[in-house]
Amino acid sequence: MTFKAILIGSLGTYLLATTAFTGQAQNVSLQKKWESEANLLTCESVLHDASKKMIYVSNINGEPGAKDGNGSIGRVTLAGKVENAEWVKGLDAPKGLGLYRDKLYVADLTKVVVIDTKTGQKLKDIEVTGAEFLNDVTVDSKGQVYVSDSNTGTVFRITNDKSEVWLKNSSLKRLNGLLAYQNKIYLIDMNDGSFYQVNETDKSLVKKAEGLKGGDGIVPVGKDEFLVSNWNGEVHYVSSNGQTQKLLDTKAEKLNAADIEYIPAQNLLLIPTFFGNKIMAYQLKK
Repeated sequence: MTFKAILIGSLGTYLLATTAFTGQAQNVSLQKKWESEANLLTCESVLHDASKKMIYVSNINGEPGAKDGNGSIGRVTLAGKVENAEWVKGLDAPKGLGLYRDKLYVADLTKVVVIDTKTGQKLKDIEVTGAEFLNDVTVDSKGQVYVSDSNTGTVFRITNDKSEVWLKNSSLKRLNGLLAYQNKIYLIDMNDGSFYQVNETDKSLVKKAEGLKGGDGIVPVGKDEFLVSNWNGEVHYVSSNGQTQKLLDTKAEKLNAADIEYIPAQNLLLIPTFFGNKIMAYQLKK
């Protein structure tokens, strides 16, 4: 694989990566569109609600593992205006977000909080037995909720408000990102940067790509193509044949890249910057 990266303009504003794929060059780039105000509170995850034309953001607002009641969910417009930084309060250390039929599912340490997106009211807490550090959330087409536990290498599944162990693998040292997409489940291990598809039959892990250390969020951007964020401040493109390209690097600006979201209709990537306390939006071009 050959790799060439050219930075145009300010760091993190426009990064063009060109890689040779099986003898044919492919250009993939990110161009900055907007950034929100920096008044979010340790923003970890973002999620687009198409029906509400709104972006939800989880705010840890404290230690990532503390049950302190400081956490919240914010609302940001599609133009990047923070409508309400603390739309729903009283969470502990909220991280991953999932959405299904006007219900927002939030990973909150050892429980999943369910919020009514029409009213902003907390409907219930679903305690996840055996959980230690719940991190990412994804929801499949049937409304089943999957949540990763970074401490135990476990994926829990919630069906009808009841949790169960869906996958547990000792080789996963720091499980984080989850994605339910086209009847498949994908996940990433932050520790060694391995990106996997879960085998539907025996739940074995099929490696899709590697070298993505610090991997956090996963979003689909085409047929068997993905973007994977690196919490330290990077975004990588993963091609259908497992090749990877670094598209964005904001480490020098001290901006993280946590649990990302992608809006296909706008080709728009949303990046929560964690300690940067704001969301950055980039247009994907390929």
